[in-house]
Amino acid sequence: MSAIGSLVFCTDCGNLLDSSSGKQNAILHCQICGASCKDTSSKTVVTSSKPNAFPSALRAKRSEVQVVTEADTQTRAIIAQTCENCGREEVRFYTQQLRSADEGSTVFYECDCGHKWNTNN
Repeated sequence: MSAIGSLVFCTDCGNLLDSSSGKQNAILHCQICGASCKDTSSKTVVTSSKPNAFPSALRAKRSEVQVVTEADTQTRAIIAQTCENCGREEVRFYTQQLRSADEGSTVFYECDCGHKWNTNN
């Protein structure tokens, strides 16, 4: 008989044998081929593995995640829009969803002169 963890298999035909009673000198009998052998499942098998022993797509993706701060991104784009205050023809803008999802977003404009205004899309 051969054991894998707590499962005991017949070495002659490979049949999974009934679980043992836990007695140290128990004899198990195969119902398929009739072989009998000493129960070996009473041994305690302890295994350990390293985290990288079993590759995981999720674990690999986690290592690919990059941390991006607000300073790393350009938060304001430039658009050809005339400033209402100084007449400059290019201003910075960004959009933000302030209302419900089925309504348009709000566009915030900011000129180099410091003037700020917004419009709802």
